[in-house]
Amino acid sequence: MITTKEIEISGKSVRFEVGRVAKQAGGAVVVSCGGTVVLAVSTMGEESSEPMNFFPLTVAYSEKMYAAGKIPGGFFKRGGRPSEKETLSSRLIDRALRPLFPGHFRRPVQIIAYVLSSGGEISPEILALSAASAASLISDEPFTEAVGAVKVGFIDGKFVVNPSEKELKESDLSLSIAGTKDALLMVEAEANEISEDQMTAAIKFAIPEIKKLALIQEDLREAVGKEKITVAEITVDESLKEAIAPLFLSKIEAALQSTEKLQREKALDDIKEEIIKKELEENPEKETDINYIFDELLEKYLRKRTLEGIRVDGRKFSEIRDISIEVGLLKHTHGSGLFTRGQTQVLSIATLGAQGAGQLIESLEPEFKKRYMHYYNFPSFSVGEVRPMRGPSRREIGHGALAERALLPVLPSEEEFPYTIRVISEVLESNGSSSMASTCGSTLALMDAGVPIKKAVAGIAMGLVTEGERYAILTDIQGAEDHFGDMDFKVTGTKDGITALQMDIKLKGIKLEILKEALNQAKDARLFILEKMLSVLSRPREEISPYAPRIFTLKINPDKIGLLIGPGGKTIKGIIGETESDVNIEPDGTVYISAPDGEIGEQIRAQIIGLLEEPEVNKIYTGKVVDIKDFGAFVQILPNSVGLLHVSQLSDKFVKDIRKEIKVGDEVKVRVMKVEGNGKIQLTRKGLEENSSQKRNDKK
Repeated sequence: MITTKEIEISGKSVRFEVGRVAKQAGGAVVVSCGGTVVLAVSTMGEESSEPMNFFPLTVAYSEKMYAAGKIPGGFFKRGGRPSEKETLSSRLIDRALRPLFPGHFRRPVQIIAYVLSSGGEISPEILALSAASAASLISDEPFTEAVGAVKVGFIDGKFVVNPSEKELKESDLSLSIAGTKDALLMVEAEANEISEDQMTAAIKFAIPEIKKLALIQEDLREAVGKEKITVAEITVDESLKEAIAPLFLSKIEAALQSTEKLQREKALDDIKEEIIKKELEENPEKETDINYIFDELLEKYLRKRTLEGIRVDGRKFSEIRDISIEVGLLKHTHGSGLFTRGQTQVLSIATLGAQGAGQLIESLEPEFKKRYMHYYNFPSFSVGEVRPMRGPSRREIGHGALAERALLPVLPSEEEFPYTIRVISEVLESNGSSSMASTCGSTLALMDAGVPIKKAVAGIAMGLVTEGERYAILTDIQGAEDHFGDMDFKVTGTKDGITALQMDIKLKGIKLEILKEALNQAKDARLFILEKMLSVLSRPREEISPYAPRIFTLKINPDKIGLLIGPGGKTIKGIIGETESDVNIEPDGTVYISAPDGEIGEQIRAQIIGLLEEPEVNKIYTGKVVDIKDFGAFVQILPNSVGLLHVSQLSDKFVKDIRKEIKVGDEVKVRVMKVEGNGKIQLTRKGLEENSSQKRNDKK
């Protein structure tokens, strides 16, 4: 039996369907909007026999290339590892749904979302988030609150819910927001310097549509939902808890005195070890309970202490850790910035490359080349640990993308600055907010490299601790506050507005008023950090690094592109090989020359101009005789232009034998008489003083 529910969101019909496909999954829902169709399934696995201290939720979002009628490029036609967009979309879904599963639930859940058809009416990842929520809601998993998700754009001064992919390209805002019918769960945005009030208004604008999506999912659950499993509450020996608490409380204050992260963690570990050792003598089977009790006591203590106005390191709620900034540390790189905030330190390095060095992006949308890339690396030594070194994690990809979005609005256009830009942020030390430190470090690295960014960008991470109606908003959270707190809210921007934000929460929702307050508190912090950054480097350097390539541009007639390339690419390859440079030609005739230095670049530019130059009527050229016939001589006046010097135009006097006047290889001055429609060139030497026979007589 097929069950459908349909609702209108901002003038577009969104349809939920259950019962046609994937009936063996725990829950399967197909959601469509116009020609965009997404299948989401959610399935719960068996409980592990080994105790786990985390919820093993995995989310995989996949954009099938057939959805847009495409065959993947490259060697592997089957498809390979997830693209960056697929990874980011998977994280988006995970962050919105994870808080709604019970905190002590430990059975594995896998959510898979396939984009089956893409029509461009709506961003498919937003449709997938609502579909994933519906699939979990109708399954037997302990997921009981529906999540609706929309995207908000800001086009021509108006907010638009679920703009099309085409409309988003013209928008000053791309805000992805998810929530239940009662509260917000996840916010992620990239913006062109949107104010805090505008951002709050955009979120408020989305709430009614989110609520409608949540309610339609509840209707779907009423119709086809399975019975939910019961998750047993975690119970501990209360007498054991009463025995541990006094010992814990008597030692915790001293352990928290240290402001150094590793020393503080070591002191806490020592207390835990002491308690475990003492209690295990009497209760050898209670190690799991003791670990749970200790962690619970620690979290409750730190949250209570924070709400009373005392943060882990003693700072005020709005206080930022000490900041240290250096630029230009690495002399042979193109630009570098070292940003240190407390015990979080990031080294960002900017590299400038040729226009053709950009990354080709293949997705459901039309293929394009990415000219700005930001990558974030989080090695284990940054937190004093040892881990295997593998490829980038989802977290690293997500943090890198956030910092990339933060800086996109301030980058110069390709016409202003025709370089490919790659920034790497190396986290050297971490105690919270490393992604925001990478945003600050990357701004400094770009300015140090001489990239003419419009404005400096800084970032700050905000936290939240709540208890009933009481709450504390924390500026510049560190690791412990992120771990035991309720929110990680990252905001980046210039002095004039927000460029990106990302909010993750552990609660089952957050009120708009708290979010607005956090945004305004983040603005104060951002302006403070920007002032610190600009006191070290107030503007981009006037010149790019001497180690960076020099790029020149010129415009040629698109009809001449084939001439510049040459047969089999011979001409352009010859220029590149001789000069160790890079030349890229766009279909519109724009030529980008990337040379090791300015002199070589100018030489290549002049060579290309000469190669493609067209003869001008009445202009005098010094040409070279390349062939002689009885009726005249063929003279090469330009690299790709050969004209006929007819025997009658060879001299002011009558010429009986042309071969007595000139020879192949002679250089002669000629004037262009006429360029015919078929490209034939007529030359003359009449009226010109010098001739080749005189040159030969002079040499004798």
